[in-house]
Amino acid sequence: MERDSMDKLGSILKAARKSNEFTREQFAEIINITPRYLMSIENENKKPSYDVLFRVVRKLGISADTIFYPEQEKKISELEYINNLLCLCDEYQVSVVKATLHALLRPQNIKHIK
Repeated sequence: MERDSMDKLGSILKAARKSNEFTREQFAEIINITPRYLMSIENENKKPSYDVLFRVVRKLGISADTIFYPEQEKKISELEYINNLLCLCDEYQVSVVKATLHALLRPQNIKHIK
């Protein structure tokens, strides 16, 4: 894991905990660590053990990609937006988008997907 990704870990976990409406004390009890240890992970960039990280991710429902590839978050949002737009298209419009993408991308980079 890159240093920058690890530096963001605490803020990612803290935001997820808050969005799940857990206090630090409640969540620490749920995952069987002390509130002080959780605070050090969230605020002081302390790196949790694999076991603790696993419990946090599972209990908060965080995607592993969010932790290991935080720089892709914006790209994923853009892809979700494009996907939502595609869902509004009729069959002809989808075929135009598909043909445009094929024209823009190099043939050797396109796997044959139907």
